[in-house]
Amino acid sequence: MCRSIKTLRPPALAEEATGDEIRAAALQYVRKVSGFRAPAAHNREVFDRAVDAVAAATVDLLEGLEVRGGVGVRRAG
Repeated sequence: MCRSIKTLRPPALAEEATGDEIRAAALQYVRKVSGFRAPAAHNREVFDRAVDAVAAATVDLLEGLEVRGGVGVRRAG
């Protein structure tokens, strides 16, 4: 599932994930799960809320991960 979503932590990324990269991954996930590339007008609000929630969860995950050697993963603000 979601093979096109790239890994957003080092060493897969040389630098910290940007907000745009996190949002793009969240959007791809919500599209996959919902089955809609773009929601109808009556589903737009819930679709956008889901993207926001997944992006926020991704930020929390990346900020909490520890890579071997005890280095914390932090994203650019």
